[in-house]
Amino acid sequence: MPRARLGANYWKLFTASIVSNLGDGVAGIAYPWLASAITRDPIQLSLIVVAARIPWLVFSLPAGAITDRVDRRRLIAWMDLLRFGVTAAVAIVIASGADSLSAPDASVFVAPAGQAGWLALLYGSALLLGFAEVLRDNAAQTLMPAIVAAQHLETANGRLWGAETVMNSFAGPPMGGFLIGFALALPFFFDAGTFAVAAILIFALGGTFAPRRDPTAPAPSRSMVKEIRVGVSWLLGHRLLRDLGIVLGVMNAALTASFATAVFFVQEVLGLDAATFGLLMTGGAAGGVLGSLLARRISKWLGSGTSLFVVLAGSAMTLGGIGFTTSWPVVWALFALNAFLGVVWNVITVALRQTIIPDQLLGRVNSVYRFLAWGMMPIGSLVGGVLVAVSEAPWGRVTALRVPFWFAGAVFVVLFFVALPRFTTAQIEAARFAVTPDGA
Repeated sequence: MPRARLGANYWKLFTASIVSNLGDGVAGIAYPWLASAITRDPIQLSLIVVAARIPWLVFSLPAGAITDRVDRRRLIAWMDLLRFGVTAAVAIVIASGADSLSAPDASVFVAPAGQAGWLALLYGSALLLGFAEVLRDNAAQTLMPAIVAAQHLETANGRLWGAETVMNSFAGPPMGGFLIGFALALPFFFDAGTFAVAAILIFALGGTFAPRRDPTAPAPSRSMVKEIRVGVSWLLGHRLLRDLGIVLGVMNAALTASFATAVFFVQEVLGLDAATFGLLMTGGAAGGVLGSLLARRISKWLGSGTSLFVVLAGSAMTLGGIGFTTSWPVVWALFALNAFLGVVWNVITVALRQTIIPDQLLGRVNSVYRFLAWGMMPIGSLVGGVLVAVSEAPWGRVTALRVPFWFAGAVFVVLFFVALPRFTTAQIEAARFAVTPDGA
């Protein structure tokens, strides 16, 4: 597709997204490595992930109502500025207190007397960044249909996710591991800078990005509770999207359970240092890029429903397989396949939502969907930590760190059979071309 068909605004959004995702990729190595230098307790580690994800459970619905009230461009940019401020503050604290932290190879750990302050820093920053992410990401998904024509959404989303994956999982993690080798605070300063650049680019988008109102629809209520109720009612009344949101919620819970203690798995089972940990995470990028390029073709070739079934079955095998190996190249390949499948799922389902949800409800309905899809993640994270903690005594530390991956694989097997009668290609295509209820 020629660049001009997507437009200048798309490429500004595209650039902002890949810059901030490069920072996210760096942070994806830096934060867990910092946490592993502070504690070796799987439950404490999982609680940090819970703090980052709990905003999706408690704030998704109000975030949708806010998104449908304000200029979505400004909301995204201000959330990026907030993330800049929080991350810069964390970097400064780390730089000023680096002497009390471990060596970069995590061979020495913070003394118990000093753990409380560092854990409070991680819990607090994770919570603030989580609230900003909820608003930012919900607004970003509702922004795309105002920038790109409906017939180009799958292509636009696929290109964006492919580039984001390269930055987040290919370029960012190795850079994060490399920067940790110089100074533990350095990747956090870098991450803060990417948020500032992204905010500037989003502010530069041309046009008005307030929600479009249907002139024939009743005037929206100014009560946030009533607005949220409209979004909830619309999604619950749309059987396909409701079921997709619930299934995705369980999928995400299983994934976060498996990855909540992954830094311990990497260090203690695979025996990797920070630099090789970053290299390992590039497997997700390789699969994600391939998925972004092929998702639309796969959807057309297999059909949307069959493609979703393949994602569920393949994810069960990849996650279970990770739990059985000690070879990091094998884990790299399984990460790649898992990310490939995840992007296929996202390209199909996000474009479906963007196509059939009325624009004036897009923020609220997306927030309800993401409440179902992401609200389970803090629960999954805690489950992952608990699984390791309760498995360690009877089976040993190494086996205990494998258990969350086996658990996640089993969950995906169950989901495959749950999805079979619900997500057929015929049902998806019928929903795509049906006249959607107004609901405003």
